[in-house]
Amino acid sequence: MRRRWRWVAAGIAAVLAAAVATVVTAFPAVAATTCPGCYGLQRLGPGVYAEPGLSPEQQRHLLDVVAAADRRVAQFYGGRQSAPAVLACLSDACYERIGGGGERGIAVLNRAVMLSPRGVDPVIAAHELSHVELHARLGSGTVPQWFDEGLAVLVSADPRYLLPEGAGDRCRVAPTGPLPRTPQEWLAAAGADRQVYAMAACAVSRWVATHDVLTLIDDLAAGGDLPPIP
Repeated sequence: MRRRWRWVAAGIAAVLAAAVATVVTAFPAVAATTCPGCYGLQRLGPGVYAEPGLSPEQQRHLLDVVAAADRRVAQFYGGRQSAPAVLACLSDACYERIGGGGERGIAVLNRAVMLSPRGVDPVIAAHELSHVELHARLGSGTVPQWFDEGLAVLVSADPRYLLPEGAGDRCRVAPTGPLPRTPQEWLAAAGADRQVYAMAACAVSRWVATHDVLTLIDDLAAGGDLPPIP
């Protein structure tokens, strides 16, 4: 009987090892955000990891970027309910190793953020941190992808897609039709026209100008539906 359990235990260990290997191979970003050190990243501060070999100036700059992005998100939401890890790369080789692609940054499983060499910027970092914060507050609630992206643009105050605060109507490009609701539809639309970010941000910014977005998020978290937003 003891020998039989040894074989069972060995079989379970083999299955688990295979599962871990599959995740590491197929989803390196998930594995990297779970174990940054396993991918050669070093801890620079609480929840902040970067590739080794950075100069003191580069390390300070990176920490300043993350701190500025954190402040933007906390100011908009009136505090933070999320505490995602931030993995930042200053070289393309590092970003590719942890599973990054051509994007500036990305939120991974709503629990971590990865920044590429082109994404070590408060605007990009705040955009991705906003995604994580929103989903932490929503819980099992959901929003269309265009609302998620438009809100992230608003939180980050991305000048590519919104006019500065205080400009009245901040829209650069108004929506011309229905906006993408699913992540798949959003990726297709953004690949065809990056101004879909501006359209989504326009719709969200106009609504937020006369409504309490935090109350809306609480309602959605409680099972409510997103009201019509022009």
